[in-house]
Amino acid sequence: MQRTLVQEVTKGITIENPVFRLLLGLCPSLAVTTSLINGLGMGVAATFVLICSNGMLSLIRGIIPPKIRIPIYIIVIATFVSIMEMMMEVYTPALHKALGIFVPLIAVNCIIFARAEIFAGKNGVGRSMLDGLGAGLGFTLSLAILAGIREILGDGKLLGYPVMGQSYEPILLMILPAGGFFILGFLVAALKLYDLRAEAKKSVLLASNP
Repeated sequence: MQRTLVQEVTKGITIENPVFRLLLGLCPSLAVTTSLINGLGMGVAATFVLICSNGMLSLIRGIIPPKIRIPIYIIVIATFVSIMEMMMEVYTPALHKALGIFVPLIAVNCIIFARAEIFAGKNGVGRSMLDGLGAGLGFTLSLAILAGIREILGDGKLLGYPVMGQSYEPILLMILPAGGFFILGFLVAALKLYDLRAEAKKSVLLASNP
């Protein structure tokens, strides 16, 4: 059954969330989420590339020879990454500097390649761009959650503003890579537990209503 246009967007946030469900893009997810502003910046940049590259690849999918589709994907994605990087360098230089090498590395982000290969290469332009939007929003939301938790616990702040009071002692581990792994693992485990409980509840309801 074909999804509705709304479902094409929401699936990337929920059932096909790149980070929490599919475990894709973990390198930038752990590297840049030491602060909420960095997480949001990376998410928005990746969303721009996802929407544009999905749309372009869908538009030209009929003329791409199957044997060279991967190099074509790389060229198209890298083009939009370069555009995004130049825009960030001009309009948000501080954020561009903070994200560093992870901005150009969007060009090899497995989330973007996955959506290109699985969806954009097989569907129309409109749905492909909505798919990119959904995956980008899901990625951005994941980064924001990770970054928000890590910034609060690791620095006692959110978006640079104190939120934990003067007596709070920051847990420095949370802004280190090990802290990122810990928070990500906890969130993935919590979602898995939720899924198992929902499945068990569904099975009980089906058993009681044959």
